[in-house]
Amino acid sequence: MKPSGVKTFFIQYRNTEGRTRRLVLGQYGTLTPENARDLARKKLTAVAEGADPSADRNAVRAGMSVKEVCDWYLEQAQAGRLLGRNRRPIKASTLKMDRSRIETHIKPLLGARLVSGLTLQDIEGMQADIAAGKSARGRKKGRGGRSTGGAGVASRAISTLRALLGHAARLGVIGSNPAEGVRQLAVGTRKRRLSEDELRHLGRVMHEAAAEGEHPTALSAIRLMLLSGFRRMEALGLERPWFSRNEHCVRFPDTKSGAQVRVLGEAAMDCIEAQTTREGSLFVFPADWGDGHFIGVVRVLQRICRKAKLEDVTPHVLRHTFASVAGDLGFSELTIAGLLGHSARGVTQNYVHLDTALIVAANRVSVEIAILLDGGVSAERPEKSLREHLALAVAA
Repeated sequence: MKPSGVKTFFIQYRNTEGRTRRLVLGQYGTLTPENARDLARKKLTAVAEGADPSADRNAVRAGMSVKEVCDWYLEQAQAGRLLGRNRRPIKASTLKMDRSRIETHIKPLLGARLVSGLTLQDIEGMQADIAAGKSARGRKKGRGGRSTGGAGVASRAISTLRALLGHAARLGVIGSNPAEGVRQLAVGTRKRRLSEDELRHLGRVMHEAAAEGEHPTALSAIRLMLLSGFRRMEALGLERPWFSRNEHCVRFPDTKSGAQVRVLGEAAMDCIEAQTTREGSLFVFPADWGDGHFIGVVRVLQRICRKAKLEDVTPHVLRHTFASVAGDLGFSELTIAGLLGHSARGVTQNYVHLDTALIVAANRVSVEIAILLDGGVSAERPEKSLREHLALAVAA
């Protein structure tokens, strides 16, 4: 009997493993003492035969819905209790993307379904619905993008669902992972890069936009991404203490692939040092207000590209352009991987260090792109500037 006066009948027993269990039979009033005793005899008889009625009831309750498992995953990952592929707690940036896919696609389409009843047909059907735009939505109020569906979005949502169900199955929250064996939509790799002519044109338009009052921080961040091959958030989140001109590098305490040392060329380092510092902020690209870093680079890039009539240009295209220019200059895939900070694909990757070869490569690529960007601004700079910067690269 609880302090509230509620009376409940239950039995207590030991299962075959010797563990003490309690099983609630029902409340007084719903059950009479005679009913409760009869029910208790039946349950205890089953215990004597090796059954565990409390575990069976919990198993029924554990018939969790997709929504409940998603919520469990988000809670556990947020607390750092789940490990990702690199055997480290799942990163906040990864969790943010997972949360977006869960709330936008997975819960609306499968949230009410029991995990135990899911089939591959159900999961691949969700993938087809996302690709067709069934879970698409317009732009939210305030900050936040829109969801338009598509094969890439659908495939990534399936990856998130399979991963979170895998965590739940591995830790015994659900019996098995119904997404094992699911076939994901093929997503073609993006081949978009900026050509030499496009880089010259983009540089000219950026110069015009700067004269017209476009946001200088965003323009500088776009330039740095082109000159360094940094990912968008690597550039925007860059802090000054991480940067060393003497060592030609930035020491990132954390990236998509963990802590990294990334080599920078002269032109990229010039871009960083040209940014004015703001009192109290460690960021190279501080926000206009508050303590954070600048975040509005995508919208500025879209405005610049509309003005330049360049299509399908994203921050990733800027990174791909850096890698493509490096390839055009004859650098090996291993060197390009070292410049971009790609995760190791083999033992040889461990031999990419801050050696002369990487520094020369970073200088050559950043100078080449800087010359192309500035070619539309000054007709007399290119040849002279190229000789100067290549001399610096060889000296390094």
